[in-house]
Amino acid sequence: MSDGYQLVQLRNGTWSVRCLEVAETFHPVVGPEEEAEALYVRQLQLVQRFERHREASPGTPFVIWDVGLGAGANVLVAVRSLMRIQGTLRILSFDHTLSPLRFALSHAVRLGYFGTLQPTVGQLLDSGSAHVSSGSFEARWDVITGDFPSQLPTDTAQRWPKPHCILFDAYSPARNPAMWTLPLFTRLRALAVDHTPCTLATYSRATLLRVTLLQAGWHVGVGHATGEKDETTLAANRGDLIENPLTRAWLQRALRSTSAEPMHEPIYRQEPLSEASRRSLAAHPQFQ
Repeated sequence: MSDGYQLVQLRNGTWSVRCLEVAETFHPVVGPEEEAEALYVRQLQLVQRFERHREASPGTPFVIWDVGLGAGANVLVAVRSLMRIQGTLRILSFDHTLSPLRFALSHAVRLGYFGTLQPTVGQLLDSGSAHVSSGSFEARWDVITGDFPSQLPTDTAQRWPKPHCILFDAYSPARNPAMWTLPLFTRLRALAVDHTPCTLATYSRATLLRVTLLQAGWHVGVGHATGEKDETTLAANRGDLIENPLTRAWLQRALRSTSAEPMHEPIYRQEPLSEASRRSLAAHPQFQ
């Protein structure tokens, strides 16, 4: 145990990191590598989209936003999956602290997902930026620390490279409500500009989250299963990027839910939809 984090062994024998302050374990069921592979690499079709981007826009980077860097598993597994492919990658990782990544690096062998990227993580922790070069693959990885909800509305955020994929892995809404509000996802949608196809994946399947994404202007679909979760959530700035979109049958269930109204402020609560939200959802292009 160090700096408020603890190494824990999961039921399947793999190891992960637990944050003692919020009492949450990262990737708590199947472990860091398997969950990152299923939830982000396969679900976001990272390999296929990276290859298509290189062919359509040679010389320009494919951009990943890693929201909730944590112990680094999601982004490291993503980079490892792309390193054998020709192309240029740009990564922006966001978190309020680098402590869990430092802790994970000190246990890299047992955690297992660092691979050959341990020196890269050391470079990132030392300078806030790192480079990866492997044959015809090049990546630049920058980390931005601070309060993400406060950073999003700034002019600086407007200048960040526009994302093609967003790995959204914040602590749960009950523990970290500021990361799950309607204003946050609305601003995130504005930064995911229409001319750059963008998909967002996250572990939650909550009705409240899906309603929030829809009201923020995203198209939303049912995501792949991972661990004990039979569904996750996939969102996109274009409807054709969603393989399994939410249907009108889902909409009818949301209208009856007692926990569906988006959080407009960073205060966790569960409420049924307001009349304004009902009208907004019914008018979403996805359900027309």
